[in-house]
Amino acid sequence: MTNPDPDPNQNSSQRNLRIAQTWHRLSPNARGMLLMAVFACLVALLHVIVRRLSQELHPMEIAFFRTIIPLVILVPMLMRQGEGWWRTTRPGLQFIRGILGGAAMVTWFYSLSMIPVGDATALSFSVVIFTSLGAVFFLREKMGPRRWMAVLIGLIGTLIILRPGTEAMQLGALVALASSVCWSATLLVVKVLTRTESGMTIVFYSSMYFTMFAAVPAYYYWIWPTPEQLALLILMGLMALVAHLAMARAMKEAEATAIMPVDFTRLLWAAAAGYLWFGEFPDFWTWAGGAVVFASTIYITYRESQIKPVAPKPTIPSEQAG
Repeated sequence: MTNPDPDPNQNSSQRNLRIAQTWHRLSPNARGMLLMAVFACLVALLHVIVRRLSQELHPMEIAFFRTIIPLVILVPMLMRQGEGWWRTTRPGLQFIRGILGGAAMVTWFYSLSMIPVGDATALSFSVVIFTSLGAVFFLREKMGPRRWMAVLIGLIGTLIILRPGTEAMQLGALVALASSVCWSATLLVVKVLTRTESGMTIVFYSSMYFTMFAAVPAYYYWIWPTPEQLALLILMGLMALVAHLAMARAMKEAEATAIMPVDFTRLLWAAAAGYLWFGEFPDFWTWAGGAVVFASTIYITYRESQIKPVAPKPTIPSEQAG
């Protein structure tokens, strides 16, 4: 008597169960670090795709696809939550958040069309520094001498990357820095919104407003994408959504001080992908300045976790980092 053939569905279920058990045996910080590594890899590859597309399509058209694809997926998910998912008590602030986020995304995409992905990524680490400064001047938060020193060191690292007064300084680098400032302002608005609004509502309104704003200039600069370009645009939108979900889950699973160091791998992935795709590789000063900026952001994050252990975990800028 022969044994019956194994059921493929049963084997698949057992395999999925083993994977789930292995995953849950990991510590929360380990799970968060793995999710953050996935996020960093996806974001770096996404930015390489943006740089590739920007050689043929206008950044406004790329930005339009970047927002509308996740929005199309997000709306049905929100509708399942029942009535009232779209309601907000701060419509004006939601509008401002959409404007700032849109400006940050457009300037970021413009910078990727002008400078190597690795250079832009190194400059994106300055967001935490500008956010800390903005929190002091606009939200009246207090910052001790150690954090002030970390901010100063971070600004020095930014100058190392920019190298003002030399031929190495490019317009694209200044545009990337402007994007960091815009994302910092966006995060400050989000910090106020989270007091009364849910995260999903904030994401919905920011995506909706910017899709509306991007539609007109995207129409003006519109070039019908080829099948290859359309595939890359759709892939870009899907990667952005998955990266955002991975980052959000990482923030929920683990302590910020555990997962933030993993974010530096964005520069490693960006450098590797940029070299393989475009033959571009960050020079010594970009690596050195990026390391200085990132070290200062790690210290700022650590100090915030020590001073305000019950505060909501910080979020990473959605476009520069996803």
